[in-house]
Amino acid sequence: MKLNGKVAMVTGGASGIGKATVMELARCGATVICADVDERKGAEVEKEAKQTNLAVEFAAINLAYSANIRTAAATVLAKHPRIDILVNAAGWNDIQPFVENAPDYMERVIAINLGGTLHLTQALLPAMMTAGKGKIVNVSSDAGRVGSSGETTYAAAKGGVIAFTKSLAREVARNQINVNCVCPGPTDTPMLQSRPEKLKEAFLKAIPFGRFARPQDIADAILFFASSRSDYITGQVMSVSGGLTFAG
Repeated sequence: MKLNGKVAMVTGGASGIGKATVMELARCGATVICADVDERKGAEVEKEAKQTNLAVEFAAINLAYSANIRTAAATVLAKHPRIDILVNAAGWNDIQPFVENAPDYMERVIAINLGGTLHLTQALLPAMMTAGKGKIVNVSSDAGRVGSSGETTYAAAKGGVIAFTKSLAREVARNQINVNCVCPGPTDTPMLQSRPEKLKEAFLKAIPFGRFARPQDIADAILFFASSRSDYITGQVMSVSGGLTFAG
């Protein structure tokens, strides 16, 4: 797939699914802004990309704070007239019973996983609307589709991302902007590796394909929605879970 001349922005781009997406979009010819709160890892991704002549720029962003998001978006738009492809891939949570969720934990989970997506999309959307084209790909989770024990607040936030995707798709279709959503199942990322071994074993046993998703598996789905091959598709939710979930 060719994305030459396109400018893409990927949140959570310094590791896991985000990094795989950054590199895949860049390999397809896009100039990619790797947006992440981790400046050290972000700089490493930028350096790695340059070693293979890929156009990747790092931009610091903290999705927990709306003011920081707006500032980061303004900085990016000062350099690039618009973002052609926006991938909201960042996510964060912990595994714990809902009754044990502290208020500040719930607020942070909702801010990063839902609020960050809303604020950044709203900041970048006007330029897309003026151009009359654009691709927005939101990364939710199968937790947001079918629920997940120990991840109730996270599931609520990711469920919100799915609803946001569908509603925004209706609003901006007249501007020829596609808005779609990818829902990963358990994926071999640093966040998954931080989970207890018993939990990872339980996840693995439940996946019909018998393995965790690789970040590249998710990046490939994102690439489809970011490319011209999905020009007549909007408001859709794609599960990438190795057959773990089948709910509508």
